Amino acid sequence: MGKKFQGIFNVEKSSSILSSLAAIVVGLFVGFLVLLVSSPGEAFGGFGTILIGGAAGMRAVGQTLYVATPIIMTGLSVAFANKTGLFNIGASGQFIVGAYVAIVIGVKCTFFGSFAWIFALLGAILAGALWGALPGILKAFRNVNEVISCIMMNYIGMYLVNYLVKETVFNSLTNQSQRVAAGANVPKMGFDLIFKTGSRASSANGGILIAIAAAVIIYLIIEKTKFGYELKACGLNRHAAKYAGVNEKFSIVMSMVIAGAMSGLGGALLYLAGSGTAISVVDVLAPEGFNGIPVALLALNNPIGVIFAGIFIAYLSVGGLGMQMYSFAPQVIEIVVAIIIYFSAFALVFKGVIQNFIKGRKAKAGGESK
Repeated sequence: MGKKFQGIFNVEKSSSILSSLAAIVVGLFVGFLVLLVSSPGEAFGGFGTILIGGAAGMRAVGQTLYVATPIIMTGLSVAFANKTGLFNIGASGQFIVGAYVAIVIGVKCTFFGSFAWIFALLGAILAGALWGALPGILKAFRNVNEVISCIMMNYIGMYLVNYLVKETVFNSLTNQSQRVAAGANVPKMGFDLIFKTGSRASSANGGILIAIAAAVIIYLIIEKTKFGYELKACGLNRHAAKYAGVNEKFSIVMSMVIAGAMSGLGGALLYLAGSGTAISVVDVLAPEGFNGIPVALLALNNPIGVIFAGIFIAYLSVGGLGMQMYSFAPQVIEIVVAIIIYFSAFALVFKGVIQNFIKGRKAKAGGESK
């Protein structure tokens, strides 16, 4: 019995790794084909830039970590909800609401001094949690599909933040929010000294450590606690979970609350990075929220895998910026990066194919041994 269980576990583990790698390879191949059609003479050079651009010097590595930080958080948000049977497509709204609260605290609450960044992060977590709670409440008590309510909350959050920025922390010269006080920025923690090329330092800061810590905490909650077990049970079958004594309404709401908190924290980590980033008053949904979806899918909803998936997606984005030295149109660069990210979302499809192949090989080997 032990050997049988071990064999199943190995199939599950190996297929998860292989499926993610297969999705990446296929995405890279299709992206290369697009470059080849667009500009055959520069295709190999451009593709090489994508592959190595994110590691071309310490500054590029630091920029990769900087870009990865917010999408790791939104990836955690989506992955956590997926683990509990919910699809949190509302990470974009939760992200920008959390970012706004963090900026308001960073601009207005200068009396916190050098500890302002801590209170700003806590405010963002609370704001994101409340924004995520609303779809959770609608799902739990009125059985409203969370996809529909989350999409609506995305647009409400975007327009509300645009309005509030203009009313509270607006810089009319830049059409953006004001810059936060120095004490509200997340400490660099030495990353600015490590990840720099010459005198040019990257935007990397301690936010990446906070994102990694959040992933570990989410993993422990899901896999090592009774609360996490109840959330997963409710996600698999809320009626069976209720029959077993689980408060399914509470579990659904708390799942969205935690997911929203992760997205809100991601918004704060982006805008409190000390890189001069501010909220632009434009009618565009925060792309970090949607980038969290392929990150979660590529990681197969594993919180630890989200760390590596987020860094990989960020690596591609930084490498894509390096393609500007070629004659590719900016749209082509965005298409290639988007294609690679898009195919990353096929990890679950590849996982099913690989699992069936491995199990079929084992069954065939077992039949031949008899």
